[in-house]
Amino acid sequence: MTAHYDLAIIGTGSGNSLVTPDFDDKLVAVIESGRFGGTCLNVGCIPTKMFVYAADTADHVTGAARYGVDATLDGVRWTDVRDRIFGRIDPIAEGGKQWRIDGPNTTAYLGRARFTGERELTVSLDDGGEAVLTADQVVIATGGHPVVPPVVEQSGVPFHTSDTIMRVDALPKHMVVVGGGYIACEMAHVFSSFGTEVTILARGDRLLRHLDDDLSERFTEIARGHWDVRTGTEVTALETVGDGIRATLGDGSTVEADLLLVATGRAPSTPDLHTDKAGVELHDDGRVRVDDYGRTTASGVWALGDVSSPYQLKHVANAEARAVAHNLVHPDDLRAMPHDHVPAAVFTNPQIASVGLTESECREQGLRYTTKVQAFGDVAYGWAMEDTTGICKVIADPATGRLLGAHLLGPFSSSLVQPLVQAMAFGTTAHELARGQYWIHPALAEVVENALLGLELDAD
Repeated sequence: MTAHYDLAIIGTGSGNSLVTPDFDDKLVAVIESGRFGGTCLNVGCIPTKMFVYAADTADHVTGAARYGVDATLDGVRWTDVRDRIFGRIDPIAEGGKQWRIDGPNTTAYLGRARFTGERELTVSLDDGGEAVLTADQVVIATGGHPVVPPVVEQSGVPFHTSDTIMRVDALPKHMVVVGGGYIACEMAHVFSSFGTEVTILARGDRLLRHLDDDLSERFTEIARGHWDVRTGTEVTALETVGDGIRATLGDGSTVEADLLLVATGRAPSTPDLHTDKAGVELHDDGRVRVDDYGRTTASGVWALGDVSSPYQLKHVANAEARAVAHNLVHPDDLRAMPHDHVPAAVFTNPQIASVGLTESECREQGLRYTTKVQAFGDVAYGWAMEDTTGICKVIADPATGRLLGAHLLGPFSSSLVQPLVQAMAFGTTAHELARGQYWIHPALAEVVENALLGLELDAD
């Protein structure tokens, strides 16, 4: 028997927020094959940053001597750290599931959905059964999943991804991380701060290659002081050695460790959705193709978040969900996906934040621009912190004074970037931002103020 709904939502990350009061008198199906709350709550933003905070605390202790404070790190109780984090997260995920099971006007389908027709879904239920449902409108919000290279999959060696690494039972003595992106760098920071020896294997010539070149190059050099960083290399073979693994690299060298973390990116979770059955087209990289309003190529089918967005960021998924929630019930007053001035941060050591264009992107687009790089250590609070590596780089149009991009590497960068995001969002010029308000002295935010004042603009 086929059940019919006003709305069917596949995925309970940001998709879960679509059950707004507009649907109080309607029937909604919510379909989830994993933990309720999606990537961010369970394996992404929230647990990783809780681990990072603990790692930062350990770093403060081990680095205290530079300030004349004698302190030692007596140890890290890994299972206590882990259980504190998931002891808070898991009940939230479970509570979200129960609310959709028992709550008003929603029916929860626990299992994996696939399209079998136009706005028709078949769900392979976790209990072994199967359910078929149709809906007036369907939203695809299935998120993403870790990418595992064939050399790893075909090797048969045990490995972890970002979905599993945070739940291991013990700290490894030596961990090999395959990948050089944000997941690799955040997990390297966490485990090395807790005492694990970390080796990073990256194909590119530097880590975090998506960043502005100045930040990427600087961070890679800093990282070499923390970890064994091997760039310009790739794994050609893997084998199990005792209780650990051995990786053979392209140059014939080998590295052994007791744990392997694969952090080579994430891909949209579309392979088993059978989107072709519903007329939903995909991009070459597997993302669902959507227009500016979140509509797919199939009438009545929408998509949001990592499954379709060019940004794998929770704050973007939430913003897209707000737009789609409106559009579902206001077909004559559609709101576009808000993709302007999207900031991002990497919570590694040191912290990194970015918004807007990089300098190389400005050159590629033929833009006229001016830059200023301000060192954290050149402002009073930076002195207090004895910071020697932090920088704030701002990029602006010299004719208008409008910011084109901002890139920070250093303590609290994810917070320091916010006034720059605000300036870009509301069209505030660099000097208006710098001189139109007070900046608390001697707060670290003065590094942003001084960077803005250092821009050479035509109007100066």
